[in-house]
Amino acid sequence: MKNLFKTRNPLRSILLIAIMLFAASRSNGQQMKPSDSGYAPVNGIKVYYEVYGEGKPLVLLHGAFMTIGLNWGQLIPELSKTRKVIAIELQGHGHTQYSDRKLSHAALASDVEGVLDHLKIDSADVAGYSYGGAIAYQFAIQSPKRLRKLVIISATYKSSGWLAEVNNGFKMMKPEFFTNTPMKAAYDAVAPDKTKWTKFMEQMIASAGTPFDLGDSNISKITAPVLIISGDNDGLDKIELIKTYQLLGGAICADFRPMPKSQLAIVPSQGHVSLMMQTTTILNYLNSFLK
Repeated sequence: MKNLFKTRNPLRSILLIAIMLFAASRSNGQQMKPSDSGYAPVNGIKVYYEVYGEGKPLVLLHGAFMTIGLNWGQLIPELSKTRKVIAIELQGHGHTQYSDRKLSHAALASDVEGVLDHLKIDSADVAGYSYGGAIAYQFAIQSPKRLRKLVIISATYKSSGWLAEVNNGFKMMKPEFFTNTPMKAAYDAVAPDKTKWTKFMEQMIASAGTPFDLGDSNISKITAPVLIISGDNDGLDKIELIKTYQLLGGAICADFRPMPKSQLAIVPSQGHVSLMMQTTTILNYLNSFLK
C-alpha cells in the first residue's frame, strides 16, 4: 500500500484518494440504514441529509467530491451508538442537486444551519473533513450560537494553510481526470440529475483553485472548543497549523497556565487519505473530546 502514495503526480494522488476512500467505505457500516433522511429546502436548493442514532446531535460534513457513505461509512455506525448523527451532502454532492448558485463557504455554512432549522435542532457539535472542515470553520464563524464543539480533520481555513504542492495540484485538476473513478460511480448512483456531473466538476474545481482566507481574527474569536486532527504528512503546512492552534488558545505551557479548551492531535505516519481511514484513532479522539 505504501507504494501507492509514492507518486509525485498531484492528479494521480487525487485519484488514489478517491479509490482509497471508496475502498474504506466498503464495510458493513456503509450498509447501515438511517433512521431518517430527506431534503431540507434551504437558500434556494434542497440539501440532502441522513440521521442516525439518538443523543446529542453531531453534524458530519464530507470532503470535496465525496458522499456521506464514501467519507463517513465506517464512522457512522460507531458514532451513532451514543450520538444523534446528522450527515449532510453539500451543494452538488451525492443526493443534493447541482445548482448554478456560486459556491462559497458562507453559502454552504448557511445551508448547514438551514438543515438544523429544518430538523429543529438548536445547536450541535460539528465535524468536518478536508473541504467539509473549511465549511465547518465558516459555520463556527457565522453561526457561533448554533455550535457546541468543533472538530476539524485535515483541513484549513485559508489556502496558505496547505503546502504549495497541494495548491498547485488544485490548479492542475480537470473534469476528465475523474472519469471512470469511484467518485463518478458514487455520483451516478444517487445524483438527482446525472447529466450535471461535468458542470458540478467544473464548479468544484474552480472553487478549489480560488484562494480563500476566512481570517485569522475570525478564527481567534471562536469560543467553542475545537479539536484539530491532522496527519503528520497530510499536506497541511504544520507551521500554519500551529499558528491556527495558537489563535484558538493552544500551544502554551499548561504546567504554568490552565489547559486550553481546544486540542491538537498530530497522527504519525498519516497522509490526507490514510488519516481518514484510521477509524479507531479518529473515533477515540472524537469520543474523548465530545463527551
